[in-house]
Amino acid sequence: MERVGHAVIVGCLIRNDSGRMLLIRHYRRGWEIPQGHVEAGEDVIQALQREVKEETGLLVNVGPLASVWSKLSSPPAIILNFLATSYGGVPTPSEESPEVGWFSEEEAMERMEHPANRDRLHSLLQYEGDTLFHAYSTSPYRVVRSAQ
Repeated sequence: MERVGHAVIVGCLIRNDSGRMLLIRHYRRGWEIPQGHVEAGEDVIQALQREVKEETGLLVNVGPLASVWSKLSSPPAIILNFLATSYGGVPTPSEESPEVGWFSEEEAMERMEHPANRDRLHSLLQYEGDTLFHAYSTSPYRVVRSAQ
Protein backbone atom coordinates (compact mmCIF):
# COMPACT_ATOMS: atom_id res chain seq x y z
CA MET A 1 0.00 0.00 0.00
CA GLU A 2 1.38 3.39 -1.00
CA ARG A 3 1.37 5.90 1.82
CA VAL A 4 0.39 9.46 0.94
CA GLY A 5 1.43 12.12 3.42
CA HIS A 6 0.68 15.71 4.14
CA ALA A 7 2.98 18.54 3.17
CA VAL A 8 4.12 20.57 6.17
CA ILE A 9 3.82 24.32 5.67
CA VAL A 10 4.88 27.05 8.09
CA GLY A 11 3.66 30.63 8.13
CA CYS A 12 3.75 33.56 10.48
CA LEU A 13 2.18 36.84 11.39
CA ILE A 14 5.05 39.31 11.75
CA ARG A 15 4.52 42.59 13.57
CA ASN A 16 6.82 45.58 13.72
CA ASP A 17 7.37 47.95 16.66
CA SER A 18 4.31 49.97 15.59
CA GLY A 19 2.05 46.89 15.66
CA ARG A 20 1.65 46.81 11.87
CA MET A 21 1.79 43.41 10.20
CA LEU A 22 3.79 42.25 7.22
CA LEU A 23 2.06 40.82 4.17
CA ILE A 24 3.44 39.58 0.89
CA ARG A 25 1.67 39.42 -2.46
CA HIS A 26 2.00 36.03 -4.09
CA TYR A 27 1.59 35.87 -7.88
CA ARG A 28 -1.35 33.39 -7.76
CA ARG A 29 -2.83 33.62 -4.27
CA GLY A 30 -2.69 37.37 -3.76
CA TRP A 31 -1.88 38.93 -0.39
CA GLU A 32 -0.98 36.57 2.45
CA ILE A 33 1.31 36.10 5.42
CA PRO A 34 4.79 34.78 4.63
CA GLN A 35 4.65 30.99 4.38
CA GLY A 36 6.26 27.99 2.73
CA HIS A 37 7.11 24.30 2.82
CA VAL A 38 9.36 22.66 5.39
CA GLU A 39 12.18 20.98 3.48
CA ALA A 40 13.75 17.62 4.34
CA GLY A 41 16.20 17.98 7.21
CA GLU A 42 14.75 21.28 8.49
CA ASP A 43 12.94 21.81 11.72
CA VAL A 44 9.86 24.02 11.56
CA ILE A 45 11.57 27.07 13.10
CA GLN A 46 14.49 26.90 10.66
CA ALA A 47 12.05 26.52 7.78
CA LEU A 48 10.00 29.50 8.91
CA GLN A 49 13.03 31.73 9.33
CA ARG A 50 14.35 30.66 5.89
CA GLU A 51 11.00 31.23 4.16
CA VAL A 52 10.55 34.68 5.73
CA LYS A 53 14.09 35.73 4.74
CA GLU A 54 13.62 34.42 1.17
CA GLU A 55 10.21 36.04 0.69
CA THR A 56 10.71 39.31 2.57
CA GLY A 57 14.37 39.94 3.40
CA LEU A 58 13.54 40.07 7.12
CA LEU A 59 15.05 38.20 10.07
CA VAL A 60 12.50 37.10 12.66
CA ASN A 61 12.24 35.88 16.21
CA VAL A 62 9.63 33.13 16.18
CA GLY A 63 7.08 33.23 18.98
CA PRO A 64 4.21 30.92 19.90
CA LEU A 65 2.42 28.46 17.65
CA ALA A 66 -0.92 30.24 17.33
CA SER A 67 -2.90 28.03 14.95
CA VAL A 68 -2.79 24.74 13.10
CA TRP A 69 -4.74 24.27 9.88
CA SER A 70 -5.30 20.84 8.39
CA LYS A 71 -6.04 20.95 4.66
CA LEU A 72 -8.03 17.81 3.93
CA SER A 73 -8.42 18.13 0.16
CA SER A 74 -5.70 17.47 -2.38
CA PRO A 75 -2.89 18.26 -1.97
CA PRO A 76 -3.25 17.64 1.79
CA ALA A 77 -1.19 19.81 4.12
CA ILE A 78 -0.62 20.66 7.75
CA ILE A 79 -0.12 24.41 8.11
CA LEU A 80 1.57 25.64 11.29
CA ASN A 81 1.10 29.36 11.92
CA PHE A 82 3.28 31.23 14.39
CA LEU A 83 3.52 34.76 15.72
CA ALA A 84 6.83 36.49 15.11
CA THR A 85 8.66 39.79 15.43
CA SER A 86 11.20 41.24 13.07
CA TYR A 87 14.66 42.06 14.38
CA GLY A 88 16.58 42.88 11.22
CA GLY A 89 16.57 43.31 7.50
CA VAL A 90 14.53 45.51 5.22
CA PRO A 91 11.24 44.41 3.62
CA THR A 92 12.26 43.53 0.08
CA PRO A 93 10.24 41.97 -2.76
CA SER A 94 11.49 38.66 -4.16
CA GLU A 95 10.82 36.34 -7.09
CA GLU A 96 8.08 34.67 -5.02
CA SER A 97 6.61 37.87 -3.61
CA PRO A 98 6.67 40.91 -5.93
CA GLU A 99 5.20 43.16 -3.21
CA VAL A 100 5.87 43.33 0.51
CA GLY A 101 4.34 45.81 2.93
CA TRP A 102 3.36 46.70 6.49
CA PHE A 103 -0.38 47.06 7.12
CA SER A 104 -2.83 47.71 9.92
CA GLU A 105 -5.12 44.83 10.91
CA GLU A 106 -8.00 46.38 8.98
CA GLU A 107 -5.89 47.01 5.86
CA ALA A 108 -4.49 43.47 5.99
CA MET A 109 -7.94 41.86 6.24
CA GLU A 110 -9.19 43.99 3.33
CA ARG A 111 -6.31 42.85 1.10
CA MET A 112 -6.86 39.12 1.68
CA GLU A 113 -8.69 37.73 -1.35
CA HIS A 114 -8.47 33.99 -0.76
CA PRO A 115 -10.88 32.83 1.97
CA ALA A 116 -8.36 30.37 3.46
CA ASN A 117 -5.76 33.13 3.80
CA ARG A 118 -8.35 35.49 5.29
CA ASP A 119 -9.46 32.86 7.82
CA ARG A 120 -5.86 32.03 8.75
CA LEU A 121 -5.07 35.70 9.36
CA HIS A 122 -8.27 36.10 11.35
CA SER A 123 -7.35 33.13 13.58
CA LEU A 124 -3.88 34.62 14.17
CA LEU A 125 -5.44 37.94 15.16
CA GLN A 126 -7.69 36.08 17.64
CA TYR A 127 -4.78 34.35 19.40
CA GLU A 128 -5.01 34.69 23.19
CA GLY A 129 -2.59 32.02 24.39
CA ASP A 130 -4.22 28.77 23.25
CA THR A 131 -3.32 27.23 19.91
CA LEU A 132 -6.38 27.06 17.67
CA PHE A 133 -7.02 24.08 15.38
CA HIS A 134 -8.96 24.20 12.11
CA ALA A 135 -9.62 21.69 9.36
CA TYR A 136 -10.76 22.73 5.91
CA SER A 137 -11.32 21.53 2.38
CA THR A 138 -11.35 23.33 -0.94
CA SER A 139 -13.49 23.30 -4.11
CA PRO A 140 -15.54 24.79 -2.56
CA TYR A 141 -13.63 26.19 0.40
CA ARG A 142 -15.20 25.33 3.75
CA VAL A 143 -14.00 25.02 7.32
CA VAL A 144 -15.13 21.63 8.64
CA ARG A 145 -13.78 21.87 12.21
CA SER A 146 -12.54 24.53 14.60
CA ALA A 147 -11.39 23.86 18.14
CA GLN A 148 -8.88 24.89 20.81
